[in-house]
Formats: sequence, structure tokens, C-alpha cells
Amino acid sequence: MEAVIGIIAVVLFVLFLIWFIQTSNRLIILDENVELSWRNIDVLLKQRYDMIPNLVETVKGYAEHESEIWNNFAEARNMGSSSLASGNMAGVSKAESMLAGMMPRINAVMEQYPELKADSSFADLRKQLVGLENQIADRREYFNASATSYNKVIRLFPTTIVATVKGNKKKDLFIVEGIERENVKIQF
Repeated sequence: MEAVIGIIAVVLFVLFLIWFIQTSNRLIILDENVELSWRNIDVLLKQRYDMIPNLVETVKGYAEHESEIWNNFAEARNMGSSSLASGNMAGVSKAESMLAGMMPRINAVMEQYPELKADSSFADLRKQLVGLENQIADRREYFNASATSYNKVIRLFPTTIVATVKGNKKKDLFIVEGIERENVKIQF
């Protein structure tokens, strides 16, 4: 009888160990998906942060007296760049929110200078930035979906047991506050 109880205990332990390893591997895969999606955003943000000084220099020649806007733009870029380098997602989100909030002001300045809009180097930079913005928005959506899936799984029972043992922590979402949440004004 003791041998049967021993065999049952060993079988239950082996089943528990198999479940624990499978759950642990699943958490690793989800965590790596979140990290990969952040690295994809990281690449695009670096490209954009490298382009911003070129855009500012191009525009400064036409609108020197708008220095406050360019200084704020450069400050947000520097904050985002340094936050990105240090892995500070909250800092990146804050910088991105600042940049998003400044875009209507920058667009208004550009509208005041028709010769700026006609400048081919400015047009190329603006086109590249718009393309990067669209890619960043797509990648941010994928990152947030990956992080949300991961966050859900680590909170579900019984997976939360493995997550707690392994020290898995909730992932922050990449939120950009600003013009995206404002009402769009259409005038004819």
C-alpha cells in the first residue's frame, strides 16, 4: 500500500513539474514577445529622434523668431532620446506626449511659411517623419497588445503561482497623451 501511495506521489510530482515547466516556458515566450515589440519601437524612435534636429534646422532658417517652439521641440527630443537610452518607458511616454502636443503648433508655423512647404529637403524630412509616425503607432499598438496579454496571463490562476515564484512583474503600456485624444476639427 505504501508503494502505491509513493508511486502516486511521484506521478503527481512529475505532473506538477511538467505543468510548472510548461507554464514557465509560456511566460518566457510572452515576455520575449513584449521585449521584441519594444525593441521594434526603440529602433523607430531612435530614427525619429535622429531626424528631429535635421527638421528643426531646416525650419529654423524660415522661422527664426519661433525659437520657443524649436527649443521645446529639442527639449522633448532630448528627453525622449535619453529616456530611450536608459530604458525609462515612462520618460519616453512623457516625451512622446510632449511631441504629440507640439505638432499642431509646429504645423501652424509651417502653414505661415509657404516657401518652407515648397522646400524639397523639408518635404522629404516631413514625409519620412510621417512614415515613421505611422510605423511607431502600429508598433505601439502591437507592443500594448503584447504587454496586455502578458499582464493578463501573469494574473490568472494558477499561472500566477509560477509568475510569483519566477518574479514576473506587470509590464507598463506605452501610452502617448496628446492630440490623439482631442476632437478633430474639420472646417470647410
